[in-house]
Amino acid sequence: MKSFAFVFDMDGVIVDSNPYHKIALRQFCQQHGHPLSEAQLREKIYGRTNKEWITNVFGPLPPETLARYAEEKEALYRELYKNDIAPVAGLAVFLEQMNTQKIPRAIGTSAPRSNVDFTLTGTGLQRFFSIILDDRFVNQGKPHPEIYLKCAEALQREPADCIVFEDSLSGVEAAKRAGCKVVGISTTHTAEELKDTDWVMPDFTTLTPGQLIARLS
Repeated sequence: MKSFAFVFDMDGVIVDSNPYHKIALRQFCQQHGHPLSEAQLREKIYGRTNKEWITNVFGPLPPETLARYAEEKEALYRELYKNDIAPVAGLAVFLEQMNTQKIPRAIGTSAPRSNVDFTLTGTGLQRFFSIILDDRFVNQGKPHPEIYLKCAEALQREPADCIVFEDSLSGVEAAKRAGCKVVGISTTHTAEELKDTDWVMPDFTTLTPGQLIARLS
């Protein structure tokens, strides 16, 4: 059986947080005079870094305003989600099985480190991840492949030997452009919308890591 490393996006993969991000985004943008449609969320925001989506919605801003807007929105999100945060179904067991099989893994996310710490602390999954690449590690957000190319490098693997778990269409495109295998997690998009991935799962209860590797080898 082929040896793979696993790379996890965070929002929509480790936690089903996008419903809370959507509320926070809509509240934040409404407060600043930019009501958002569903199409705008999908086309301009999901999978992108804060500096990208804020510019997409508000246009060019001074760096200090951009930073302030980003932290304001993320603080609102964390406040909304803090009492409900939980791992995607089956993930804790899946990660334990990965430990048993000694499968290398990383997180590759467009989110800021403050949200990564919030997520891993809130779910109790910190011990499973020592390699974490957040928005500080990339100059170009998804769908550019930079984040997943850098994850492969950090894992000391070729991209073709990495399986990426993604929920967003921009993230799927980024992983495919990097040359990785891609598993779609259908929290944010339907299985039909994720049909261009190598495999689609609703969560982590359907296959063990070994079964997944066997299917994608």
